[in-house]
Amino acid sequence: MSNKIVCQNRKARHEYEIDEVFEAGIVLLGPEVKSLREGRANLVDSYAKVKGGEVFLHGMHITPYSYAHHMELEATRTRKLLLHNKEIKRLIGKTQEKGLTLIPMKVYFTPKGKVKIELALARGKKKYDKRQSLKEKDMKREMDQAKKRYEH
Repeated sequence: MSNKIVCQNRKARHEYEIDEVFEAGIVLLGPEVKSLREGRANLVDSYAKVKGGEVFLHGMHITPYSYAHHMELEATRTRKLLLHNKEIKRLIGKTQEKGLTLIPMKVYFTPKGKVKIELALARGKKKYDKRQSLKEKDMKREMDQAKKRYEH
């Protein structure tokens, strides 16, 4: 069985240079989990911050569950992430380095039904770095197409 992906931050690989990836749990309320099961989430403009020995996710949008009338939840509220102390201490050291930030890459359900979030420790790319990576991607695509034509 594989993970059921709820949402991904596709722009992240273009905008950032990923150094390291972490898996974290996320503290959610019942209606938020039901909303995630329907795939109603968005990671655009979201980021994570270490504060007081804990990691928090800011800006992740989870559309309120339509049938939860007993709870009014803010769609972009700050949510706590669950990581091991060793990982948090490491992240504190790394995020204090110049230019490194924590970005959520994707949200998914494990086969056991737990919601997990993939965090990446990343450094922002400059405009010329983005152009360079696009050139490399285009060259690779052209080489693959040429190889395909040659084989047939």
